[in-house]
Amino acid sequence: MSDALMNTYSRLPVSFVKGEGAHLWDNDGKQYLDALGGIAVCGLGHAHPAVTKALCEQAAQLVHTSNLYGIPNQSALAERLTALSGMDRVFFSNSGAEANEAALKLARLYGHNKGIDMPTVIVTNGSFHGRTMATLTATGNRKIQAGFEPLVQGFARVDYNDLEAIRNVAKNNKDVVAILVEPITGEGGIVIPDEDYLSGIRQICDEHGWLMMLDEIQTGMGRTGKMFAFQHSDVVPDVMTLAKGLGNGVPIGACVAKGVAAEVFQPGKHGSTFGGNPLACAAGLAVLDALEDENLVARAAELGQRFFDGFTAALQEVEAVTAIRTSGLMIGIELDRPCTELVTMALEAGLLLNVTADSVIRLLPPLILSDEQADSIIEGVVGLINNLTNKK
Repeated sequence: MSDALMNTYSRLPVSFVKGEGAHLWDNDGKQYLDALGGIAVCGLGHAHPAVTKALCEQAAQLVHTSNLYGIPNQSALAERLTALSGMDRVFFSNSGAEANEAALKLARLYGHNKGIDMPTVIVTNGSFHGRTMATLTATGNRKIQAGFEPLVQGFARVDYNDLEAIRNVAKNNKDVVAILVEPITGEGGIVIPDEDYLSGIRQICDEHGWLMMLDEIQTGMGRTGKMFAFQHSDVVPDVMTLAKGLGNGVPIGACVAKGVAAEVFQPGKHGSTFGGNPLACAAGLAVLDALEDENLVARAAELGQRFFDGFTAALQEVEAVTAIRTSGLMIGIELDRPCTELVTMALEAGLLLNVTADSVIRLLPPLILSDEQADSIIEGVVGLINNLTNKK
C-alpha cells in the first residue's frame, strides 16, 4: 500500500484488479469468491453488464451539470424509488453517511418548525449510521466516537429492540422529534429485532408526533428478500435512507420521505454538489431494472433460506456457535469467542467475509449467486469455523 495514503484503514494484504459476478481476482491472478459484496454494495455482483452499459452510455453523453438545473435521470430514479416504497420525495446524496446526515437535519428542522428549541433524536446502542460528526454521534459505538469530542447535542440513546426504553424516553423528554433506527443492525452483528419492533416504533411515533426514520443503507435494495426491510412489516416510515446497493459501487445515497417529512426541506435548506448527478442516477436506474428483470429480490429470500438451512445443518453440533441469524442475504453467525482471525484465514482460502462485533461472522454476498456458489460459501465458512474451534 502507498505511504501517500492517510493511515485510516487496517487493510488486508490483497489488491483486487478484476471482478465478474461473484468473483474477484487479485493482482497475482488468484480468484476469490466474494461473500461480502463490498459490504452489501455490489448486490448485482461485479461488472454487471446492465450497470456497465448504463455507465458507459451515460459517461459518453453527460456526467455532471449540478443541481442548479433539472436532471432527468434524477427525476426518473426518484419516481422509481417513491413508487417502490410508497413514499413521496427523495433527496440524493453521495453516500450513506450523507443520506443519514440529511435525515438528521430534516428531523431538526421539523422540530424547530414545531417550536422545539433542542430537537432530540432517539438512536440505539449497537447501531452504525456513518462517520460525519452528526452520524458518528448517532452511532451506538463508543470506539467510533472516541477522539472526536465534543459530540453533537440532541440525541437520546436506548437499547436496540427495546420498545419500553423508547416509551420511557417519551415520558421524560419532551424535546424528542424523531427516532433513527436500523431495521436490522449491520455493524452491530446482524441483530434481527422482534417482529413487533418496527410496528411498535410506528405506534409510538404516531402517538407523539415523531418522525420514524429507518436507516436502510445496508438492508435496502433487496438485501433482506424485500426491496426494503420495512416491507416485512405493516408499517411505512416517514423517512428512509439508502445507499450501498443503490449504485452497485457507484457512490450514491438517498433520503426518502413521506407526508409532512417530505415537505420539510425547502430551497436553501439542504443541498449537494454531486448528489444525484446523471452518472450516479444512471447506475441507480440500471440497478432497479436488473433487480426487477432478474427477479433478484425474491432470489435473495430463496438464497437466504438456503444459507440458513445449510449452516444450521452443518453447525448444529458445534458448541461454539451460539446463533445463526439470516434475513435474506444478511447473514450472521455468532460464536462464543472473538473470531476476527477468520477474516485472514478466509482470505487465504480464497473467500471474502467479514467479522463484526468481534464475534459475528457477517456475510453479505451478491444477490446474483448461483446455488453452487452459495453452497461453496457454506462449505468454506463451516470449514473455517471448525478449524478455529478445534484449535488446542
